[in-house]
Amino acid sequence: MLTCEQLTAFLDDYVAGDQPAGVRARFEEHLAVCPPCVAYLAGYRAAISLGKQAYRPAPNGGIPEDVPEELVQAILAARGIRC
Repeated sequence: MLTCEQLTAFLDDYVAGDQPAGVRARFEEHLAVCPPCVAYLAGYRAAISLGKQAYRPAPNGGIPEDVPEELVQAILAARGIRC
């Protein structure tokens, strides 16, 4: 059976499904008896999901509708971007 340290070292491959069936089975054996690793895996998956959501563009190009146009222009000017 894997140790907790071994499980976390290969977690990315496990979540992506990129492990051979035998290795995946060993991961799942460990998860069946280790609630802390189950919680860690849930947190890992949540972090991946949040990261993906953070980079999902908003429908109008990323700027919320309630942001004043003057603020948008001030930020763009401060960054040296002209529209």
